[in-house]
Amino acid sequence: MNYIARASLAALLASTAALPAFAGDEIREIVLFSRPQAGQQAEFQSVQLIAQEWRKLGLDVKVEVMPWEQMSNVVWYDRGAWDATAWQMVGRPERSDPDELLFNLFHSTTAESGYNFIGYKNPEYDSIVEAQRREVDQDTRRDMVFEAQEILSADQPNMMLVHPKSTFAFNKAVFDPETVVNQSGIGIKNAWTFMDITPLGEEKDIVLNSSDNVKSINPLYISGGVDSWVTELVYDRLLRVGPDGLPQPWAAESYEWLDDTTIALTLRPGMTWHDGEPVTAEDVKFSYEAAASEEAPMYQPFAKNIDSVDVEGDVVTFHLKTPLASFLTSTLAKINIIPEHVWGPILADLKDKPENAESYQEETPIGSGPYKFASWTKNEEIVLEANTDHFHAPKADRWILRIVPNAEAALGMLKSGELNFIGEFPGDPQVLVDAATENPDLEAVSTVDIGFRYIGFNNRRAPFDDPAFRMALSQAVNRQLIAKAAYRGYAVPSNSVVSPALEFWHDPAVEDFATGTDLAKQTLEDAGYTLEGGKLHYPGDIKETLGN
Repeated sequence: MNYIARASLAALLASTAALPAFAGDEIREIVLFSRPQAGQQAEFQSVQLIAQEWRKLGLDVKVEVMPWEQMSNVVWYDRGAWDATAWQMVGRPERSDPDELLFNLFHSTTAESGYNFIGYKNPEYDSIVEAQRREVDQDTRRDMVFEAQEILSADQPNMMLVHPKSTFAFNKAVFDPETVVNQSGIGIKNAWTFMDITPLGEEKDIVLNSSDNVKSINPLYISGGVDSWVTELVYDRLLRVGPDGLPQPWAAESYEWLDDTTIALTLRPGMTWHDGEPVTAEDVKFSYEAAASEEAPMYQPFAKNIDSVDVEGDVVTFHLKTPLASFLTSTLAKINIIPEHVWGPILADLKDKPENAESYQEETPIGSGPYKFASWTKNEEIVLEANTDHFHAPKADRWILRIVPNAEAALGMLKSGELNFIGEFPGDPQVLVDAATENPDLEAVSTVDIGFRYIGFNNRRAPFDDPAFRMALSQAVNRQLIAKAAYRGYAVPSNSVVSPALEFWHDPAVEDFATGTDLAKQTLEDAGYTLEGGKLHYPGDIKETLGN
């Protein structure tokens, strides 16, 4: 069913909903998670605005603020125990293909332990995102990607908010600005910059900040955006998404499609692990088998279409179960290559234990990437050292990440020279831009991100299991206001997980999304919800089973 037909059906159902409404139980208090204002100002302000609009519908809304580590643990590992949460998907390069977001965030097979932590299940949606994966004709695939976006718009499993304009800054008295790489849909904070940025004088270290702590440095666990900054520098992948957003050879020096389901890659010669052992084709095979196993549930979706992997000398051949249009980007440029001599015993030991590989933290993470792990002082600092033997050796000596909980402190450290690169600025981006304008040594760069901010609805729990309820909550919120007030104009309002930065894949039709309190109230009324004494009640004889 296309978008117009679906919208017409919704209108028809609304027009015939003239039966008298009978009040069910009063809807319990709704709890909405947010990170603290000091570290995530825009997110915190967005949540306050959202809660304010939801209360106008007759809901009792509690905003619960908690640090990232606690919030992510509750949302990820206790999937049935929360209502709604502010969340973000960061603009990783491999997300330049829409498959990772459309499939992994919403396909029913990833609901139990994968990225679909909201528990959304829709057979029609599953069918279309499976079909777009197999379709190798780009125009036909784009039609399917558009349809998937339209289904999500109609179901509102999440409430999309904005695609931020990611704003970063660096000290151009320390680094040659011509060597800073602005990656498509990512901005200047990316692995290419951290490899290529060239010091101009005696200061040889990249020193940047994050407001969030690092949870884990684990090549089989996607534990957060900041954690990924580290892993993509410590570990290599067969391909890497280039500055232009397209995959290119990396640890594999070349690749060749033998047919629609078979691809052969030749491993780059002379690569070594950070402990001095050689990187082999057998390591590559092991890495993909590990990613496909139950030990790595977050990586499993990216490897599940691999039927088998063959090794002959330095050539690794992947046989796919079905054609996969996004395989280069979403699999070969996604999965980290790990050393079998390190991870083989670890995975063998975990096999008969309830924990999986996500629970494991190496004392000294061993990869083959352009930077080597040096030290980690929890809640304070991570230090990586340049791998001078790497085929794309960094120009800087060290990459130092400092945990700075708030934006004001980060800006002060940039001005004082304690930082020379702003890797994250959770405050008002205009303040950062103004600081760069006033200081000739600083340069700020803003880019529309392929990442996004949203509110995740727990589709497993009433009343969020009702699409009409989710639609009403989404209609109640003005994204233009969120972009202007919370993000100070440094964001693009959105109703799709596919960023307008990905012009070919972004469906502009879904952005025509009407909002307003009256519209939201009408949606609830049409679905049978009633107001009694200013409090919203379930339709009919529905009972509240999750009282506080």
